[in-house]
Amino acid sequence: MPIRQQGLVSIEEQIVFGTGGGRDLNCDVFLPPEPGLARAAILLVHGGGWMHGDRSQLRGYGIQLARHGFVCVAAEYRLSGEAVWPAQIHDVKAALRWMRANAQQYGIDPTLIAVSGNSAGAHLALMLAGLASGTLEGEGGNPDVSTEVAAAVAIYPPTELRVAHEHDAVGQLLGGRVSREVEDEASPITYVHIGYPPTMLVHGNADEVVPVEASFAMYRALRAAGAPAELHIFDGVPHAFDAEAEFGRQVAELIALFLDRKIRRAQ
Repeated sequence: MPIRQQGLVSIEEQIVFGTGGGRDLNCDVFLPPEPGLARAAILLVHGGGWMHGDRSQLRGYGIQLARHGFVCVAAEYRLSGEAVWPAQIHDVKAALRWMRANAQQYGIDPTLIAVSGNSAGAHLALMLAGLASGTLEGEGGNPDVSTEVAAAVAIYPPTELRVAHEHDAVGQLLGGRVSREVEDEASPITYVHIGYPPTMLVHGNADEVVPVEASFAMYRALRAAGAPAELHIFDGVPHAFDAEAEFGRQVAELIALFLDRKIRRAQ
């Protein structure tokens, strides 16, 4: 356990939350400055085209959102160079199950767990939100624990996967050229339904990695299904724009406000 310092976010690092492919999977836990019970929590999922990146990318979000009173967990998942789809969603689901199984220890209300991700992590966040509990669970521990989420935040998310060539990011994720059916099964937009949890989408309209239309399409699909959704577009900014501190702080404020409205005040 960390040494708590009054008024500061406490961080527990390198916590094993489960296994994937026969190895341990780790997370970092960010605890709000003040102790509490039955708090809202956020599972943070990093980006990197499913082939790069690690949970340290979301340290800033973990600290900022913990200051807003959310217990945050930044979790790793197996990258595409280690294992192809659906290993990634198996690992993210294992992280969520671990959070819910350890809710009492960390002062989490198990009904108030949201998921937030960036880029490839946003794809996984939306998949997690759309998949029914019990679907694509994989290994990882706590098999009887629900993987439902109360809300989802997706920052510049790929929402409809298509393999341009077998060595591109999607091709490496899915294991090469695959059928349209397999592409659709790995696409968040496929799983939109009226019971989809409240979702916030964030994108820059100068994104050349994941075009802004991906978020527009997801937003339109959610609204057409009758699911609660909102969309925030930043003008003139590229992919990963929130890596700049001023944008990162602004997006963190949007996340905190959205989750406060949709899950904390909704109780």
